[in-house]
Amino acid sequence: MRDVLIIGGGPVGLFGAFYAGLRKMTVTLIDSLPDLGGQLTALYPEKYIYDMPGFPKVLARDLVTNMSEQGLQFGAEVYLDEQCLTLEPIADGWLLTTAERQHAGRTVIITAGVGSFTPRRLGLPEEERFLGKGLYYGVKERSNFAVPHLIIVGGGDSAFDWALALHPDAGRTLLVHRRDVFAAHEDTVEQVLASPVEVLTFREVAALHGEDRLQSVTLKHTKTGEMEEVPADAVSVNIGFVADIGPLKDWGLDLDGSRIRVNERRETNLPGVFAAGDIASYEGKLKLIATGVGEVCTAVNYAKTRIDPSASLFPGHTTNMNLPERR
Repeated sequence: MRDVLIIGGGPVGLFGAFYAGLRKMTVTLIDSLPDLGGQLTALYPEKYIYDMPGFPKVLARDLVTNMSEQGLQFGAEVYLDEQCLTLEPIADGWLLTTAERQHAGRTVIITAGVGSFTPRRLGLPEEERFLGKGLYYGVKERSNFAVPHLIIVGGGDSAFDWALALHPDAGRTLLVHRRDVFAAHEDTVEQVLASPVEVLTFREVAALHGEDRLQSVTLKHTKTGEMEEVPADAVSVNIGFVADIGPLKDWGLDLDGSRIRVNERRETNLPGVFAAGDIASYEGKLKLIATGVGEVCTAVNYAKTRIDPSASLFPGHTTNMNLPERR
């Protein structure tokens, strides 16, 4: 029986493990992915993160490395590549069952992000043939994009961030978006528009061409229907992903679509079960890593007082705390 089971090994789950360790709680952390880091590891390990306090910019993979070292320093048990299937109440807490084993915890904190996710596809018949041969979803290895003709597809933060990061090592760089309205931060959009990157609005990729690997694409004008074939040695597709919270939707949680409703203590409708990060829903919610790490601190503190009603809700700042021995 552990003090807290944390479901999700992304930045929020890792910081939850760290903060629970500060509060001398025993922790088991479970994630369905084979590596820690959540989306940062699975989708864009070489992408810079700009909105983490203390870092003007930090590579996603480096942030995961640092947060893993921080989060696991107090001896949390970690189980990866293990999908959580059922959650059932037991006498002193909750029993979490995976395909491999069962985990018992006095409390549970769900930090599962958006659940399982797969990149949203272009929907073209040639996609599988060129996957990894000029066609990529996101950017895992920057060296694949140091090419004469680079195309980045998307209108959000990932597309614009990658346009800024990749164009210095590429030749002609096109950013293609099916509308003229962008979801990226205004400052990033301004930087891209002031850069050598060519921004083509009202365009979408309609066909992929090549022999052994990608050589060109056909762009379709979404308003006029006009077709144009342009050279393309590498295409990075950044049009979001399809998310699924999987078995969690059958646990009796109060859901807001694919997210879990929580109160100001980050409690769900199930006693002793909390949620934090992107999967948590409440009025005024902002989906940021910085927001999530604050939420999980709240969840951990209330989990602590649930286990030990005599414990202080707020133990003080770390500069004043008698920290447990690091393992």
